[in-house]
Amino acid sequence: MKDSIRTISVNRVGLARTLISRVIRTRFGISMAGTTRVEVRTLKVGRYIALEESAYKILSITKRKPGKHGAAKARIELEDIFTGQKKSHVAPVTDTISVPLIEKGSAIITHIEGTEVHAMDNKTYETLILPLEPGMTLEGGSEILWMEAMGRYKISRDH
Repeated sequence: MKDSIRTISVNRVGLARTLISRVIRTRFGISMAGTTRVEVRTLKVGRYIALEESAYKILSITKRKPGKHGAAKARIELEDIFTGQKKSHVAPVTDTISVPLIEKGSAIITHIEGTEVHAMDNKTYETLILPLEPGMTLEGGSEILWMEAMGRYKISRDH
């Protein structure tokens, strides 16, 4: 009976650690795992932000001050880096927003299985399993560029 109680308490502690690791507290507030926080005024076209558990590329930014009594607002046009879906976001320029930590690299394709591309990273020599996007023509032995953001992978370009 004592063993089952220990197992339950360990599972509860493990669950608590998992929940805590998903939400990271920063000096600006609460942010998503795999992201940092920056002020909206520091964002530039071509960089990335994270909204609603997804990473977006900034297509354009317009900043407006509404008048004598009002804070400046920024309108940001975005594109999801994984689905291509476009979105608009409006926020005060003094607010903080999450920015994903993006890792990029190159790899050589070892083989393709259905909708998965198996590749070997050129720096670390570890095996990567990446999703194959429709319309890509890839062959074993060719080199690809990949990117990872917020735990999701994408083939960004085939050579």
